[in-house]
Parts: sequence; structure tokens; C-alpha cells
Amino acid sequence: MIPISHSTQPERQSPQPPPTGVTPLTESGARSHVAGVCFKIGPPRLVGVEVEWFVHDDRCPTRPVRPELLRDALASMPLGGPDGTSLPSGSRLTLEPGGQVELSSPPATGLVACVEDTRRDMTALRAAFAAQGLRLTGTGTDPLARPRRMVLDHPRYLAMERFFDSAGPWGRIMMTGTASVQVCVDAGDTDGPHAVRRRWLLTHRLGPVLVAAFANSPLLDGKPTGHRSTRQTVWSRMDPSRTLAPQPDHGDPGEAWAQYVLDAEVLCMRRPEGLPWTAPPGLTFRDWVRGGGERPPTLADLDYHRTTLFPPVRPRGHLELRMIDAQPGDGWVVPAALVTALLDDPAAADAALAALEPLQCADGPRPPRSDAWRRAATLATADPELRRATLACFAAADAALGRLPGAGRLRTAVAEFAERYPARGRCPADDQLDALRSGTRRTLPEEAAP
Repeated sequence: MIPISHSTQPERQSPQPPPTGVTPLTESGARSHVAGVCFKIGPPRLVGVEVEWFVHDDRCPTRPVRPELLRDALASMPLGGPDGTSLPSGSRLTLEPGGQVELSSPPATGLVACVEDTRRDMTALRAAFAAQGLRLTGTGTDPLARPRRMVLDHPRYLAMERFFDSAGPWGRIMMTGTASVQVCVDAGDTDGPHAVRRRWLLTHRLGPVLVAAFANSPLLDGKPTGHRSTRQTVWSRMDPSRTLAPQPDHGDPGEAWAQYVLDAEVLCMRRPEGLPWTAPPGLTFRDWVRGGGERPPTLADLDYHRTTLFPPVRPRGHLELRMIDAQPGDGWVVPAALVTALLDDPAAADAALAALEPLQCADGPRPPRSDAWRRAATLATADPELRRATLACFAAADAALGRLPGAGRLRTAVAEFAERYPARGRCPADDQLDALRSGTRRTLPEEAAP
């Protein structure tokens, strides 16, 4: 993702090659570093969201948006915020490889503040794009049959393109044709009801319910795919060393994640300007530490390598849940409220874990290739077992939101979503499919919030 400002588009981490003369990493040093920086320990307090959209030109939705229109819309944004480079409430904008726009909220103290701050910044974002005749479309895959292309030529994305193309079309579809809602919550405390291990386990077990309830990507290239969440299906078919989950049920989360990072293939090695960021095929970071590669890796290489890993739950100091399809309008509010309520309210967490237990299969493939995740992506809440678990989780979240001061409107939104979708064995993808079958969908899905 490339951050946006009025004057520059710097990379989040320096594109310069690692400095010479730096002490090379050891395996034990790499494990210790990853476990330490990826799980910040303390009572849960902060909440954030990252919301992505496709950009369509209302005058000709089936054509790619002209780059100058996108630039004009971004340049008109009312940047300022606390540090002068973000939106009024502190959110930041990034561009994805296919031209999707992502708004990342700042960490907020609690769910209510997060929703209020993000809504203010999203209002500014929509207005700026509408002034250029552009529409932000919230759906997990681009529903239109229009050319998918890389609009960014940064070495990182060129390396990703080369890496993923070697294993089929899924990586290119992911980069240019998918969008999501990511909910970010604190990792948790040392022990007690908010212990890291407990929150790590719950975020993974929630995965199939979050995929099923918010499935919103039934179309690709203008045609039904047979999956309610095509986006999730695409992710499940990509490089398993960077898209499968670690083993969430076993051992210490920090150690499990450190081993995962070391065992993942190296996607790219940063080099001076003009040189491609390639990596030897099949080289894992553990291999690199043990002497593979053209030079010894450094701590900066390890930190950059972590940014190229995309499991369903990614620890970045906090926990980033990545399995939710983009939603129409303000529909992102419901998954944010559901996740936060279930994780931060101990009674709700107990109820959710009990409801999710029937979906577990210890001997099967890891998420997102397990049976429950596959059924969630294909059938969503039309699957009876998933529907029961989903409704139980929504009921637990409803009770938790009733105990949260100032959350009355959020509680109502969650209850209305539950009644409209999982209670009827439906998900947002079914709205798109119904409109397609009836002939009422002209070009883009309806953007009214549920």
C-alpha cells in the first residue's frame, strides 16, 4: 500500500537496500524480535479499521478510472489532521495495486470513538471523489467486467506480481480485483479474560463466521462464480506459506508466529533503484538466515518480509483481522462492532467460543483451507451449521453492546444486520445475485448501508 499526501507518495518503509556493515541476524534473534514486536502486551483499549473500495467512474463504470481523475480526487482531499498529512480525524489514505482506495483509521480508544472518527473522514473522502464523478464501491471483488491492471509500478508490487504469477492467476486477482474491511484490535494481556492466547484463538475461530456473515463478492468479471465470497476463495488458493494461518490452538502465539515468519518464502529482496526486487525461488527466510541468498539478511529485511505475509489474522503489535469482504456504504460498522464486542467483553467471548466449537476440526487443513472456511466462502449462512454459529455470535455481541456505554446506535445496526441476513440464511452477496437475476442491477451494486 502506498500512502498518499498532496506532494509525495513515499513508501511506508524505506525502499533503500539494507545498510552495509550491519550485524547479520541469527535464527534465535529473528524469533525473539518477531515475537516481541508483533504482540504488544497490555489491557485491550484501542480499536481501528481499514476500509477498502473500488473506484468507478459514474460516467463509464465499465472502463478503468483514468489516472488523472484519481489524482485529482486525491489531491482535493482536505488533508490536515493532527499531523498535517492525514484526514481531519487522523485517518490515512493509501492506494492498492489495482487502484483501490483504502482508508486506515487511527487507533481510537474504544469502538464508539473509532466509528465516529472514521465516519467523519469517510464523509470527506466520498465528497472529494463524488466531485470528480467517481464512486467508491464497497464489494469484495470488482463486480464489473472491466480490464484489471496494475496502476502502481513500485518495485514491491512488481515483485509481488512476478512471485504470484508463477502459481496461477490468483495473486493478480487479489492485487487488482479484491477489497476488504480489516478490523484491528489490541493483542491482549498476559493472562486473565483478555489474555493474548485467548484473543488469538478467538480471532481465528471467528474466521468462518466473519467470512459467511459478511460475504459480499459473488461476482468476478461480471459473472457469478458460485462463491458468496470469491475474495476469500482467491486468498485460499494463493501461496500457503504466507496465506495459511499459523497453528492457533497450540503453543505460545508469539513463538508460533515467529516460526511462521521464518518458514514463509521470501517474496522480494530490496535493491538500489533500477534493480528488480527479486528473490531466489523457494527461499524461506529461515534459509536466508542460514546462508541462502545473495547477502546475509538484516533486521530491516525481517521487518519488511513480515509486511509481505497475509494470513487471516496478522499480528502487528495489534491483531489485524483480514477475512472480511468490503461492505456497501457504512456496512463496515457492523463487522467492526461485532468483532470488538466479542473480543473485549469476557462474557461475550465465552459465548462465542462455545458457539464456534462445532466448527472446529483439529485434523483438517489450516484456515483458510479448512472445511468450515470453504463452506463459509461458498454457502455463507445458507449453511445450517454456520448460520447457527453466526446467530449465536451476533446474540453474544448484542448483549455486549448493551453493556457498552454510548453504543445504542451500534447495537441497533448489528441487530438489523442479523435480522436481514444470517437470520434468513442470507449475506450481502445474495443482494447482488438477486439484482443480477432480476435484471435490476444495471452496473454497480447498491451502496446503501444495510
